[in-house]
Amino acid sequence: MSVEEQLEAGVRAHEQGDLSAAQQFFKKAIALQETAEGWSLLADVQVEAGAFAKAHKSITAGLKIEVDNIDLLFTLGDLHLEEENNDKAIESYQQIIALDAEDVDARVSKAVAQMNSGDLTAAESTCREALEIDPNAGFAYNALGDICISNNKNDLAMDCFKKSLAIDASDPQPYLSLAELYYEAHDLEQAEEFCKLGLALEPGLPLGYLTLGYICLDQERTQEAIDNFQQFLNLETSSAAKYVRDEVAAVIDGLK
Repeated sequence: MSVEEQLEAGVRAHEQGDLSAAQQFFKKAIALQETAEGWSLLADVQVEAGAFAKAHKSITAGLKIEVDNIDLLFTLGDLHLEEENNDKAIESYQQIIALDAEDVDARVSKAVAQMNSGDLTAAESTCREALEIDPNAGFAYNALGDICISNNKNDLAMDCFKKSLAIDASDPQPYLSLAELYYEAHDLEQAEEFCKLGLALEPGLPLGYLTLGYICLDQERTQEAIDNFQQFLNLETSSAAKYVRDEVAAVIDGLK
């Protein structure tokens, strides 16, 4: 197989969720010819597989070939985000913006990193810059909504998520974000409606079942609450969610 064929096979394997096979194809392509593209594709898979140290090495190797490769810089920024190294993530996204001032994705990702670091003013400003470039960027409204929630601006957040849905009604995330906001506002009927709409679009989102569980619990629909909480535990396996998982498990035990 040629370099191009190995890369194409790796991309197909990645799309099918076979991370091990994808890595093997990309490594074979790199062995035939080192390219920034090959290292970038390999790094993406390594990040998804949680092999962060290997991903850093792949990114470094790729940037030695092409120092301004935007795909590699994006992967580096995303990797820093995963590692909660927000300052370095901001640097990586800013490098992309310096190369392409119209890159909306980089600005939104930078805003998320700024939000994570607690600089909500800068995060909101960066997100609004992205929306000035592309007013139809639904994902930018999603990010702005999250920033507004962090800044206790729930009414503005709700408006952002609704604008996101007006742009792309097929994205499940704004529905679930709205469900949480309506739940906090004690509007359980609206909260449940938006929760179910989001889960209908993507049934594998654990947050939807968590919110739905609490909605049912507040309405004394005990068995439905247990079922939804259990589905949350089945789907949410991240180590970062251990505290929430333990809390939900305790709630289930208390309801039985």
